[in-house]
Amino acid sequence: MIQATINGSHTHTIDDGKIDGNEYEWDLLNLENNNFHIIKDNQSYRATVININHEEKTMLINVNGNDYEISIKDKYDLLLQQMGISSKSAAQINNFKAPMPGLIREIVAEEGAMVSKGDILLILEAMKMENALKSPRDGKIKRITISVGNAVEKGQVLLDFE
Repeated sequence: MIQATINGSHTHTIDDGKIDGNEYEWDLLNLENNNFHIIKDNQSYRATVININHEEKTMLINVNGNDYEISIKDKYDLLLQQMGISSKSAAQINNFKAPMPGLIREIVAEEGAMVSKGDILLILEAMKMENALKSPRDGKIKRITISVGNAVEKGQVLLDFE
């Protein structure tokens, strides 16, 4: 079962090929570059997938000139919600670990600083390439455990969030 919320207000359940318990039939033609042609009830629709964020389970599509933001919850998200647990809080990361072995070239973040998800925290050199490591979440940096020039191993804690 999947629950799709469109533009934050209209929620629909998709289960066993049915939408809100009703069967729908349409013809769908996959064009190129994330464009689709749909025929439903003798009406033609042109849809374009503008953006998909797999991590946030959201997508932005345009249908006949109108934009729609769709948020998806799968059966696991719905179960966590039913249990009173937010999937975002369940995935809260308190420490940031090295994704690969390498050498710390630059530390952009500072202890006590507030960072946003996607902000560059540090530069890690691995296999002769510099990798900008970005924050996985919003938060305050509690402690930085490494220094410039340190060699780090995969999985080593680089910094902690409050």
